[in-house]
Amino acid sequence: MARVQFELPAQFLFSTEMQIYISHVNQGGHLDNAQLLTLVSEARVRFFKHLGYRESDVQGHGVVVGDIVAQYKSEGFHGETMRVEMTPADPNKYGFDLVFRMTETASAREVARGKVGVVFVARGERKVAPIPEPLRLALFGA
Repeated sequence: MARVQFELPAQFLFSTEMQIYISHVNQGGHLDNAQLLTLVSEARVRFFKHLGYRESDVQGHGVVVGDIVAQYKSEGFHGETMRVEMTPADPNKYGFDLVFRMTETASAREVARGKVGVVFVARGERKVAPIPEPLRLALFGA
């Protein structure tokens, strides 16, 4: 099976820091793969908050995850602080990708990279909806 290969952008729009807690660590003593998704999800919520939105209300639309791709670059360990950087990419009519990179802050060691595909939904109808125009313009321009 081919390994996931993922290129990163030259710069990121947003970053946040969070610590790896003991509940994030598996029997192997390192960051659990399911907990990586938990940390990336928290960073995604913070990304939208940084833009002035809650995921449940981005100009009247909610945000759901359509897909996620992750590639580990090294292990993460209990007590380490991670910087998660994110930037929007590849917009389409109904959403875009949030490209991420996770690095350990003290050493700048890259732990993981990937992308989360976000899709907008009309809250009352629970159906896909176009990216709210003000957000699309702010993130991707005209």
